[in-house]
Amino acid sequence: MFIDIPSELEAALIDLPLPPWGLDGSFLAKSTLERYRTELTATPRFEETAGILRHALTGEGGGYAVLRLGNLSKALGAGDRFRRLATAFAAEVAVPFSPFPRWPLWKDIGVKVDKDPGRSSGIGYNAFHMDLVNATRPPDYTTLLCVRPDPLGGGPSILSDAHAAVARLSEDSRALLAELAYHYGTFFDLFGVGEEYKPFPILDGSDPGEGFIRFTAKMLERSELGQAHTDAARELAEELVRGQVSFMLQPGDYLIVNQRRFLHGREALHSGQETVPVSGRRLLLQLFLRAPAGDGSAA
Repeated sequence: MFIDIPSELEAALIDLPLPPWGLDGSFLAKSTLERYRTELTATPRFEETAGILRHALTGEGGGYAVLRLGNLSKALGAGDRFRRLATAFAAEVAVPFSPFPRWPLWKDIGVKVDKDPGRSSGIGYNAFHMDLVNATRPPDYTTLLCVRPDPLGGGPSILSDAHAAVARLSEDSRALLAELAYHYGTFFDLFGVGEEYKPFPILDGSDPGEGFIRFTAKMLERSELGQAHTDAARELAEELVRGQVSFMLQPGDYLIVNQRRFLHGREALHSGQETVPVSGRRLLLQLFLRAPAGDGSAA
């Protein structure tokens, strides 16, 4: 769902100098959360917009949203003031945090032509996945703020309803996906996401339609799996592609994905990235969110 910001709210937000955020460990501090909420709820139509956002992420049939913050980005640039506004919107959904010690809150995702093409910073197809798939408590939400799209016109975002894809599988495949048989990646120096989960089930929930779908298509090529479990995971990968939606993020667009419902990825960037100066290549900022305990999206 794409959510436009009402013009009267945009005007108020442009003139709203939110204070710098504070952190409590790797999480946005409660005092910052309260301050941002106080400031924003005083602006016209903010609570209405925040309600639409939350419903898009957790309501029936929902699971992702794109906040159209482009006008705010044009007015404020992509610096601290704009990032504080984006952080404040995110805090209306869940608590922002960084699992990586290198990044205090937002993580840059640029383009590196010499890296693995399938990685988030690569130039190739970034297949469907959930972030931190091998953690016992993955982020409930992953979010991406577009600073610059690919200037050559490639790299649309792709999303797919993971539970809908699972529902189209055979019972035998679902039974295999529910077994503790899958593993992917490494796990070290991470905050706020529990412990390493290895092996893990792809279907990580007691009831159909609930829980994480712990899937990354990269496990099909980079993990040693038994043939039956590989075939079941490959069948899921095909269903995710069959049900995908895609769109191009524009400057200022803020994509928020409920990881308990949707998986995400990216089509390949356009060829010729090596001819684009680093300062002009695609740039996204990533932020993770943890739902409060007792919330329907909480781990």
